[in-house]
Amino acid sequence: MTGLNLAHRFKKTTDLPNRADEGNAGDKNQAPAVPDGLLSRCNKCRKSIYTAQVKEAGYICPHCGGYFRMPVRKRIALLTEPDGFEEWDIGMAVENPLNYKGYPEKVQMLREKYDLDEAVLTGLAQIGSQKAALAVMDGRFLMGSMGHIVGEKITRAVERATRMKLPVIILSCSGGARMQEGMTSLMQMAKTSAALKRHSDAGLLYISVLTDPTMGGVTASFAMLGDVILAEPKALIGFAGPRVIEQTIGQKLPKGFQKAEFLLEHGFLDGIVPRMEMKNELERLLKLHENLAEGQRAFHVKPIQKSKREQKEALLAGEGSPETEETPAAQKKITSTLTPWERVQISRKKDRPVGRDYLNKLFTGFMELHGDRCGGDDPALTGGIALFRGCPVTVLVQKKGKSTTENVDCRFGMMSPEGYRKALRLMKEAEKFHRPVICLVDTPGAFCGMEAEERGQGEAIARNLFELSGLKVPVLSLNIGEGGSGGALALALADEVWMLENSVYSVLSPEGYAAILWKDASLAEEAANLMKMTAPQLKAAGVVERVFAEPKQYTTDTMETVCRQIRQEIGRFLAEKSDMTEKELLEQRYERYRKF
Repeated sequence: MTGLNLAHRFKKTTDLPNRADEGNAGDKNQAPAVPDGLLSRCNKCRKSIYTAQVKEAGYICPHCGGYFRMPVRKRIALLTEPDGFEEWDIGMAVENPLNYKGYPEKVQMLREKYDLDEAVLTGLAQIGSQKAALAVMDGRFLMGSMGHIVGEKITRAVERATRMKLPVIILSCSGGARMQEGMTSLMQMAKTSAALKRHSDAGLLYISVLTDPTMGGVTASFAMLGDVILAEPKALIGFAGPRVIEQTIGQKLPKGFQKAEFLLEHGFLDGIVPRMEMKNELERLLKLHENLAEGQRAFHVKPIQKSKREQKEALLAGEGSPETEETPAAQKKITSTLTPWERVQISRKKDRPVGRDYLNKLFTGFMELHGDRCGGDDPALTGGIALFRGCPVTVLVQKKGKSTTENVDCRFGMMSPEGYRKALRLMKEAEKFHRPVICLVDTPGAFCGMEAEERGQGEAIARNLFELSGLKVPVLSLNIGEGGSGGALALALADEVWMLENSVYSVLSPEGYAAILWKDASLAEEAANLMKMTAPQLKAAGVVERVFAEPKQYTTDTMETVCRQIRQEIGRFLAEKSDMTEKELLEQRYERYRKF
């Protein structure tokens, strides 16, 4: 089924009786027969549909919303501007490496039938205001299988994009490797992957879009190598086909197995995007990456249509924002006489602003990215790309909820190994694309459980510390609530660490500290007084650089004054770091931690 075109997936209904025919076959006044091809049947909901209507609606069933496979030129027209596609590498000659009987004739017949050279079209595309190298596969052509021409066209497109410093977008639709070409087909997996590695090393963006189906050797090569991987709803995605798996293991597969939603849950996709929204999503991603090019400095403040100097002024002044010239909260003297234990209690209050509140207040245009690419997507971490005063940044937010249900869903901000690995993936992506990393810390600690240990909790935290120490872009960490042990430090090995006045940061919770040292968790208050875990104490010890004063009643209703000062300080931080070289940045970060 994987290579069938629309005509095969729509069953014609001209052989069905008209309603006027039912029980009245001899009536001379019966309704005329339905013209051939006018009606089709959706193979998902089984309802009759007008073929032309479905085509006009983007090859989507009007009854069930099911997706049909889209002819490649229709797909390109949906994604690009009018006359916004220049095709590359037309008319390449096919070879028959296995001398497979009838193979060249089959290819020639398909070329004539669909007016296609092969199962992929490549070229230069205009998507909104952005340009990209685009490759789109067509499942009608030998199930979209990857033969040597498909691999060669994709490789040439990637190489050309590398020379032109263009992003690459590939829309996959394939049953996998082309059996008629044997090992020649298999080598296309290696060739396309190698070309994408060179494109990546040049600091360029690759967006992979998976459509139904994306299987076999295509999944195991270029389809899963995107910096950002998107999919259409309910697309079948996998290495081995469902029937092969069932025959191998002797079990029936669960519903939804290998669908796009399954892959998103297991950390292998950044998002699922409806077909009619894909163009806007691609343009948005391209805009967030449009200033990237090989050879940039570690961090360049260089937004659209603005010089570095102008952007630096905007970061410092808050161009277009309502901020005033108040004394920054970070510089105000903390005069509160609260005890450490009282601050611990305030840091845990249910009505205290949480990560997503700051995300909404401090940044614009946030695009969430999902998954660790290893098997999970931890709900305790929200991460993605946002704009800060026009500057793209990567934001990582330890997530607490607003209700008991939300807190249970995200484990009260306690991250699993998948969460730390997702954070690391996004950090490394930020490094590739020269984006600063801003972390919002709020966790009692890393998730403690048997499954976390089985999946390598300690290794995941250690790997983050290792990589953060040498990350070649500015890193800022802001503790907004609880900062528990290594679970917090894994997002706080930064160039600067800031805290809110009533946030806390410690080697362990006071309860855990008391239980370990004194064998009595009820002595938590005494432990808090001893541990020097409050923001003012840590500022005095040089563990953090800035402390932001809080209103007496700190809620989402009173957080704007605090956020105004945080924005000002982020602007200062980014402006200062934009003048540093990679070497200076890394040396300063190393010395920050070497002193302890």
